[in-house]
Amino acid sequence: MQGAESRYPRRPTRQLHVGSVAVGGGAPVSVQSMTITKTADVEGTLAQIYALAAAGCDIVRCTCNEAEAAEGLAQIVPRSPIPVIADIHHQYRMALAAMEAGVHGLRLNPGNIRRPEHIKAVASEARDRGLPIRIGVNGGSLDPSLYERFGGVTPEAMVASALQEIAYFDDVGFTDYKISVKASNVPLMVEAYRQLSEATDAPLHLGVTEAGPPPAGLVKATAGMATLLLEGIGDTIRYSLTADPVEEARAGRQLLEALGLRERKNVDLIACPSCGRAEVDVIDVANRAMAAFGERQLPLQVAVMGCVVNGPGEAREADLGIAAGNKRGHLFVKGRNVAVVPESEMVDALVEWAEYIHEHGTEAALARADVTVAEREAARDRSALLDAKGADANHAQERIVEIRRTVAE
Repeated sequence: MQGAESRYPRRPTRQLHVGSVAVGGGAPVSVQSMTITKTADVEGTLAQIYALAAAGCDIVRCTCNEAEAAEGLAQIVPRSPIPVIADIHHQYRMALAAMEAGVHGLRLNPGNIRRPEHIKAVASEARDRGLPIRIGVNGGSLDPSLYERFGGVTPEAMVASALQEIAYFDDVGFTDYKISVKASNVPLMVEAYRQLSEATDAPLHLGVTEAGPPPAGLVKATAGMATLLLEGIGDTIRYSLTADPVEEARAGRQLLEALGLRERKNVDLIACPSCGRAEVDVIDVANRAMAAFGERQLPLQVAVMGCVVNGPGEAREADLGIAAGNKRGHLFVKGRNVAVVPESEMVDALVEWAEYIHEHGTEAALARADVTVAEREAARDRSALLDAKGADANHAQERIVEIRRTVAE
């Protein structure tokens, strides 16, 4: 089921299955990534697949570029915790070998497997085995004839490439396909997917190819995929980062949770940007909190706020939070102060209370607290902070006088 927070109508698509994972047709948007090990290295590839699965990856892709890779897949697939797709380029026989190895699906690039009889041979075998295929159009490897016809890499050229491949599949009665039209240029990628979504009801795999290393790569990929997801376009996604693929899986999961398209799996940590009122190094506390929560399965929103003046109020919708004041940490649950801890114990207290809320619920957490004492102490520290730094830290009243004088003149 998709996240309860989602208010974006999804574009209707056909549904297919990659192993046990449904794609399209109202299924939750899934997260994909790709191993960067040599597929022939069975143990190394499996270790990476398990790390990806732990980070939120639903489907993994492995290259199948040689016979040794296909043989590796035969050993990897039965031991993988998530479905495995074989990535095929140039050599259609590698697609046939991968299917023999037992993979759950294929990715074909129409830009480099161009002989219709080869494409149809793969599609026929996949049809008989009940395996899905992704038509992976890539702006960097477009068929030269389409490049010439459309005058370069354009959204129209990329969509035409996908539709041309579909026609080959239709010839052999194969319909179990999803499509991607990736490019490293974000506006190009977005427009290509928009046009493709009007041309077919096939599930769409979103991605900005060759996005580069973080943080720039994260920004580019998020800009493209989030734009389309908010328009209801996209059934499965992959961040293509120059980084550890675990970062791709983690980013994909976080994006879908942020958009309300997947139920929250881990902590969603929010933090104020800090200001002159901050009583602690908010960046340090937030980073230590992220490290402490790690991959704990605590689907809560947790806030780290720099001061008690506005912290609990601004983060009142968070399940749990902490605000600094007078060398102490003020814990709050749904905006209500519940405990006061030494500054040095702020992160440990957050983790302990988060685990308690996850196990027992918000009401039980409030019931265990001496709310009256906690709120009294928070009010005392709030008052002390305002006395020390001023309720009007920006000297607004003085500025207003000057504004009025300027306007009057």
